[in-house]
Amino acid sequence: MKDHLVKAIADGVRVYAAVTTNLVNEGIRRHECYPVASAALGRTMTGALLLAANLKNKECITVKFCGDGPLGNVVADATPEGFVRGYVQHPQVDLPLNSKGKLDVGGGIGAGIVSVTRFTGLKDPITGSCEIVTGEIAEDLTSYLYVSEQTPSSVGLGVLVDTDLKAAAAGGFIIQPLPDASDETITKLEENLKKIKPVSTMVHEGLDARGIIAKLLDGFDIEYLTTTDLAFKCQCSKQRIEDMLMTLNKHDLQSLIDDGHAEVCCHFCGEKYQFTKEELIALLHVSEKLNPNK
Repeated sequence: MKDHLVKAIADGVRVYAAVTTNLVNEGIRRHECYPVASAALGRTMTGALLLAANLKNKECITVKFCGDGPLGNVVADATPEGFVRGYVQHPQVDLPLNSKGKLDVGGGIGAGIVSVTRFTGLKDPITGSCEIVTGEIAEDLTSYLYVSEQTPSSVGLGVLVDTDLKAAAAGGFIIQPLPDASDETITKLEENLKKIKPVSTMVHEGLDARGIIAKLLDGFDIEYLTTTDLAFKCQCSKQRIEDMLMTLNKHDLQSLIDDGHAEVCCHFCGEKYQFTKEELIALLHVSEKLNPNK
């Protein structure tokens, strides 16, 4: 099944649902994640895509978990066009299962702050934040939406990690009652949320995003709006890395030249860019012309 996100509305309710198995596996592969990191990264990337679905074109969003757990920072960038990238600071952390027999994502994240930054293309990005509640990602994003954006929501996220360390299924949803939602609507929603299976189970059983929405909004008159294809995609390139290298001072660039080569690794996607001595010398010459006083 291709990764995709579907938007729908029904009787004063807005819901976005996504299947993200392939892009989560791409993130796992690129960062060589162990299971706890796989679940944390997959949930965060899926959550970022769901939050980004509400943005305008050319905007983007960054979700960042800064906890004191062994995983370190977990970060994802997403766009409304359906592209996402992300990383875990310490992807090869191995933890025992939690008391429920599940991957201990909360223990991996620890206590700290979750922040969401919206880049609108205007002067300054807009950042909201709140304290991490459980570290299990979905509950924390639910809390963020209520505390920072005053939007009552229910967020569900799941990554089923198989014995081969790949994601067997991944997906998520955000469901929000609109201001005109009746008490009857909210009660029916709450009942449906109690009945549904975990998101990763639904995806593993073959449900697509529309199928997940049908479960969430059982008994509602659903209007499906748009479907967006999703993919792991990083904005890095050798040209961007060259631009970054040219911001170094002359001493640091010369040090790389003296080493005979340089390898630069992108945090977000793990892509490695190689620079020969000749390329570094050329960058130094360009940098000196552009910044003669540096």
